[in-house]
This record gives sequence, structure tokens and C-alpha cells, in this order.
Amino acid sequence: MTYDFSQKVLALKPNAIREILKSASDPGVISLSAGNPAPDAFPVDAIKEISERLLRENPIGVLQYGISDGYTELRNTLKSYLKEELDIIKEDDELIIVSGAQQVMDLTAKTFLNEGDVLLCEAPSFVGALNTFRSYNVELVGVTVEKDGMDMSELEEKLIKYPNTKLIYTIPNFQNPSGVTMSLEKRKKLCELAKKYGVLIIEDNPYGDLRYSGEDVPCIKSFDEDGIVIYSGSFSKVVSPGIRVGFMVANKAAMAKLIVCKQGQDVHTTMWSQMICNEFMTKYDYKAHLDYLRALYTKKAQLCMDLLDEHVIDKGITYNKIEGGLFIWCTLPKHIDMLTFCKALTEKKVCVVPGNAFLTDSALYCDSFRINFSTPTDEELKKGIEIIGQTLDEFNN
Repeated sequence: MTYDFSQKVLALKPNAIREILKSASDPGVISLSAGNPAPDAFPVDAIKEISERLLRENPIGVLQYGISDGYTELRNTLKSYLKEELDIIKEDDELIIVSGAQQVMDLTAKTFLNEGDVLLCEAPSFVGALNTFRSYNVELVGVTVEKDGMDMSELEEKLIKYPNTKLIYTIPNFQNPSGVTMSLEKRKKLCELAKKYGVLIIEDNPYGDLRYSGEDVPCIKSFDEDGIVIYSGSFSKVVSPGIRVGFMVANKAAMAKLIVCKQGQDVHTTMWSQMICNEFMTKYDYKAHLDYLRALYTKKAQLCMDLLDEHVIDKGITYNKIEGGLFIWCTLPKHIDMLTFCKALTEKKVCVVPGNAFLTDSALYCDSFRINFSTPTDEELKKGIEIIGQTLDEFNN
């Protein structure tokens, strides 16, 4: 059988970089490549209790169809929480539940992008979102990420250069992969530019609750008075990625069409998962759980940075100090080829993610790689970074 693939997927190809990451599934490999929460982060006992109670007291509610907008109780809980904590639910906004934040990217692209439209994103940016946007045959254009977020001068230059830009995608808090947090000044400027050029913003905020140090910065959505910001949140990094529950906030007029698109994708997000999240937020100490996660990741992040300072910083690697999130972005000295270095680590059973996986075109030059510190044990982290240092010595000699 010869398959005639659609134009939407015809240009999508396996990324050669993914071959490096396949090795991470080997039990003997130290994986610093995954973006998974720490095994100790999951509220397993609470989820067991909630599931048992729901199936005993409300089995039909758990097992029956739900509405596409999402479980009403969870939507109300989230609206109150987001208004109180982030000030992002305005009178003209609506909130729906989605099947993981990845669906926010897909629904937004499906709703607002035509083939050939331009989407501006941070360079580097989250590979999962980039792959979703690619599937709609849009042109991805990167904007340099500086130490305080997206370069706003470059952003405006590209808004002028690409007048058919429809969306700007950003991860303003502890960005994946760079770990950078966008400054307050740049968040306000981003809103100003989006309004000036008639472009929508997707604010992807899966790591916002995982701040370890420094001061919180208001969400971009909190400055939105014109319905130009679509906010994406998720339970993946604070409860469980496996239950696939996220949420999106957008202007009601936009949301009406987004809901129609969701109906065609999955009818509704899994009821069991939605009910678990609502029960966990309302009947358990949700804020204490977030405090626990922050303490857990503060320790792991500091250990990772201490190890980098000890084993690699004097050998030419630089990295961004982080105040939250799950990732550290490491940059090699110019004389070392990044892909060759990452392959050498793989041969020594240490996996990191090559930086060009996070670019709009993986063929572009990149001298950085991403480390995840949440998934490995402390001992694995120590051994893995020691091996990175030893490999640096070999490349430097």
C-alpha cells in the first residue's frame, strides 16, 4: 500500500536528534534529558483516596460523558484560584479544561492559523509546542531569548518584517529550555506590541507555581484589556502529567470557537482526571502541596547548580542560574561542537537534550544543551555531571 499523506503532515520528518534521546530509556543510562516531575512529587496517596471515594460515591459522574467546556466544579475552582492568585480572570474571559496544555497550542493553532501564516516564538522554545505548530504548516520565526526574556526590539523588527504574523508564543516563567524568566518591563512591552500589530499572544505557564527564589512577576494575561492573550495552565508539573489535565483562559468571543474545535478533537477531557484535580484542590491542602514541591525542587536545583559549578564551570561551560522550573540551559565553548559532545555523552550513558531540538529549524547552529534535574536521583545527578566534566576535559585537550 502506498499512502498519500495530507499536506499538513507531509513535511513533518523524524528528527535525527530524537535518536540520541532513545538511549535515555535504557535502564543503565543516566537521563538528564527528560522533563518529568520528580518521582517524589506525585501525591500518590491522595489520588488513591480520591479515586476510591469517587468510584464509591459518584461512579456514574466519573464514568459518564461530560461537557466540552470541562467539569463545572473544577472550572469554578480554577476561576476563583486564578483570580485570587494571579488576577487573570476578567469579566470578558472564560476558562475551559483541556487534555493537557499541549491541547491549548493545538486548539489555538487550529482556530487562528492558516497555512503560511507566521508564528513568532522564543528561540529556543518548547519542542512539543513547535511540533504542534508545524503540523499546521505555519512559518515559525524565532526571536532571541535574553537573560530577562524575549528580545523586544527584535520582536518588533520581525512583526514589521512578517506582516502576516498571527500569534506570539511565549513561556515567560522559567522558560523551557532556557530557564529564563521574562521581566515585568518586557511583559508589558509584549502586550503593547501585540496590541499595536494586531497579534494574539499564547502565554504558556506550566512552571509558574515552581518558583524557588526571587519575586513573582505578574502574568502577561493580567495586563490584557483587549482580549489578545490566551493563557495556558497545567496540572502536569504540580499534580501529575499522566492524568492529562490543563486549562486555558481566553476572551469569551474567542473561546466560543475554541470550544467547537475541542468538541471535534476529544469531546471532553477525561472526567476522572478532572474530578481528581478538583478534589485535590478543594479537599486537600493544595498550597501546602505546592510548598512541598518548591522545597523539593529548590534542593534538587541547587544541587545541580552546585555540581555544575564544581565540575564544569571552570572548563568553559556557562549556564543560566535559575529561580524556578525544572531545566538548566548549558552553553559549550565555541571550539566544541555541541552535537558531537552530546553524542559522546550518550556513549558514556548520559543523556542531555541537544539545544537545536528547541529551535524553529533543527539545522540551525546551536552550542547549548538542556539539563533536567527533577527526574534523576541525587546520585545519578552527581555521577552524570561528573561525566559531563570528564568529557569536557577530553574535548579541551
